[in-house]
Amino acid sequence: MTRTRQNFLVLPIVIVMSIVVVLVVVGCSTKESSPKKTNTSGQDISWSDNIIINKSELASTGVNPYFNLKPGYQLVFEGTEKGQKASNTITVLKDTKIIDGVETRVVEERALSNGTISEVSRNYFAISKTTGVVYYFGEDVDEYDASGRVTGHSGTWHAGENGAKAGIMMNSDIKKGLRYYQEVAPKVAMDRAEIVNVSESATVPAGKYTDVIKIEETTPIEPGYKAYKFYAKGIGLIKDGDLLLVSMSGQ
Repeated sequence: MTRTRQNFLVLPIVIVMSIVVVLVVVGCSTKESSPKKTNTSGQDISWSDNIIINKSELASTGVNPYFNLKPGYQLVFEGTEKGQKASNTITVLKDTKIIDGVETRVVEERALSNGTISEVSRNYFAISKTTGVVYYFGEDVDEYDASGRVTGHSGTWHAGENGAKAGIMMNSDIKKGLRYYQEVAPKVAMDRAEIVNVSESATVPAGKYTDVIKIEETTPIEPGYKAYKFYAKGIGLIKDGDLLLVSMSGQ
């Protein structure tokens, strides 16, 4: 009787352990074979900051259909921000700067709030001579108070310093659902972009445009943050939030 009772006890334990092993194996297999995040076209749209750049074929001057790095090119925007009259002037300067071993073009952004300078940034870009992709190598930022004094440099970063590396400012293969990091500066600037539409129509003071691409910008540093920018072929940025393009020059 004792031996028979022992056999009855061992058998359920073996069965239970076998079931547990099977469940563990199945669970592991499911995790390992989980599909990548894709859009309706089957494109992989998972975020990645592993951007491979061939520095030897980059140039500080060039033109992407949606981003112009020709010295002298200028875009002027006007609108409202936080209930105040605002403007931003983007100018491709003649200046260049070596960032992470690459000669980059300096693009200045000069922002005004109620007619008073609020921020000036010098952004550093380079363009691929073979693909036309525009890479973002960092920026220097000066923030101003109402009296015109510099109060800070929030957002300043340079590729090759403190773990930062270049991101993609504008791709060449424009497709809905395409995702990429624009800035890769841990704890400082981690802006990323997703092309959410490639056939927008937009009317701004500078004109009417079709086949406009709409880009949604987010950042893991500020969960929940979203901003939208619109780019027209042959022009570049035409709408940045509530700021609208009013004029362009130097084409």
